[in-house]
Amino acid sequence: MISSFLLDATGLHRGEFAPGTPVPDGSIWVDLLEPSADEEQRLESQLGIDVPTPEEMREIETSNRLYEEAGVLYMTATVVTKLDTERPESSQITFILTPNRLITNRYVDLLPFRRYIAYAERHRSSCTSAAAVLAGLLEAMVNRIADVLERIGGDIDAVSAEVFTPPPRGQRRRHTRDYRLILERVGRNGDLTSKARETLASLTRLLAFLQQSNHPLLTPEVRSRLKSLVRDVTQMSDHAAFLANKVQFMLEATLGMINIDQNNILKIFSVATVVLLPPSVIGAI
Repeated sequence: MISSFLLDATGLHRGEFAPGTPVPDGSIWVDLLEPSADEEQRLESQLGIDVPTPEEMREIETSNRLYEEAGVLYMTATVVTKLDTERPESSQITFILTPNRLITNRYVDLLPFRRYIAYAERHRSSCTSAAAVLAGLLEAMVNRIADVLERIGGDIDAVSAEVFTPPPRGQRRRHTRDYRLILERVGRNGDLTSKARETLASLTRLLAFLQQSNHPLLTPEVRSRLKSLVRDVTQMSDHAAFLANKVQFMLEATLGMINIDQNNILKIFSVATVVLLPPSVIGAI
């Protein structure tokens, strides 16, 4: 599906055009969501660009992800998706910045994109050019990762309280901790943290490449927004590393608690064996 966005007096709005017709000339953002081969070829012939295939987007070489060709910037980033499900995944998004418009190619419907579209419809000043739209999309993605890290930190704190908080004085614990569920929660948080760090590392490379470019649409205002994004991504990377260490600590602590419970069970069997030893010896004699 191809969506075209045009700038009017109020903000950025989706343009209406029939399938098979050319993209409107006034559009500053063209979004490809799970495009077909025919749609890719039609867009390439009209705009004179090379839209990467899914296989090309998955390549990890920097030269295949970040490069400039005939005054057009091609930037592919790996982002974590399906954050509200039990199995988050990593997907690739390609940003193509031409001298007059932005083209995005993606194969997953991202929440940051939907949030940015809703925001840009009411705030014209934040999307006055294709480069400004690119900066807005990157800001929305970084904000989403910040929400994910905040959620991970809260869940790890809850797990820590469940594992280490003793029962009130004078009361016995009424139930046994289910360490299997705790380990599953720790494992999910660890996997999500690693995917968030992968996204932040990919965005760091993309922002560095973008800042070094001499693209005409990169005005001082846009570069200032990109510089602020670099600071945010750097701080979030440090926080993600802290969360990764905390997840590792919780994993080791939970395994230690499991060993303690197993030792307590073995103590019970040892005491029972000692108590029953004299009758067993007398019976044997």
